[in-house]
Amino acid sequence: MSRRTDQRRDAVFALYQHDLTGRELEDLFERNASTFTRALAYAVADYAEELDALIARHAKGWTIDRIAPLDKAIMRVALLEIVHPDAAPGEVPIPPEGAISEAVELAKEFCGADTPGFVNGILAAVLRERVAGA
Repeated sequence: MSRRTDQRRDAVFALYQHDLTGRELEDLFERNASTFTRALAYAVADYAEELDALIARHAKGWTIDRIAPLDKAIMRVALLEIVHPDAAPGEVPIPPEGAISEAVELAKEFCGADTPGFVNGILAAVLRERVAGA
């Protein structure tokens, strides 16, 4: 796992805890959290309504409230990097396929058996929609 991958994972977990507890994001970061982790999590929080609308539109048969908080946090981070690649500072924005791949790997490691396919399906549908609309 690359350092950026670790930082994305840390952002996902801060966002997940934020959703579960309602605590301020700043209180949920590890003490040594990177600037990238913090910026990514705050950007996701800023765009959460838009990101959730994308998830809901492509989650056939699911409402956003039925999706597990960790699954949502993983998808929100990937979607931010797909839809708003410059929202969080980084050397070079990750390609959309890379964002999807990292999200699927996080889902494989930390979520249920069906989640990686669910995450991949939603993120790939958003990417297809964006490519078709470009």
